[in-house]
Amino acid sequence: MQTISLTNLLYSLIPLLLVGYFYYKWADNKSEILYSTLRMIVQLLLVGYILIYIFENKNIYVGVLILTFMMLISTWISLRNTPDKSFSHFSKIAISIGLSTILHLVLIIYFILDFENFYEPRYVIPIAGMILANSMNVLSLAIERFDKELSRKESFEDARKISFKSALIPQINSLLAVGLVSLPGMMTGQILSGVDPLIAVRYQIMIMATILSSAGISLIIYFLLSKK
Repeated sequence: MQTISLTNLLYSLIPLLLVGYFYYKWADNKSEILYSTLRMIVQLLLVGYILIYIFENKNIYVGVLILTFMMLISTWISLRNTPDKSFSHFSKIAISIGLSTILHLVLIIYFILDFENFYEPRYVIPIAGMILANSMNVLSLAIERFDKELSRKESFEDARKISFKSALIPQINSLLAVGLVSLPGMMTGQILSGVDPLIAVRYQIMIMATILSSAGISLIIYFLLSKK
């Protein structure tokens, strides 16, 4: 696979200068684009070094610690757009994300990829990250919409119906568009690295199905807990 030099990598940041300029002019915020870009670069560089260590030292306790940290961070980010930042609400989101992630990791590692050992960090960490990020985004959208619908005096069932459907729109759209409008990132990366396209397709089907089901199950658990 073609290696990107650091000099050439800088070219990818040039369009961000244009976006940052208009973000400052139109959104009246001159620091958010710069801050988020710098934070992204630092975080990815750090995680790159961390992943090298994790892949070389298959310590399951380190893996559990990292997965727990990822789950807690995704839960905390999910709370960002809701006024209810209580420990009870945090716990509901953490349980929803955690159970969905565990369910899908077991399904993928043991049954789909058919590994003998559960903890294969090269697979578990990236797949868990994908599931956690997906569940985090969907829950964040659903919770924000759910709060708004309740504030409009909607019943629990009506608010749940609207927010559940709205939060899953991006995932459903992705399934409808894949292969016709876009080639997903994982499939593109595998093809660029020399993997047979038909093998890459199988992996992508697994990922696309997981994206929708992990999001949906996280929402189902969250609303079941919220109903109680």
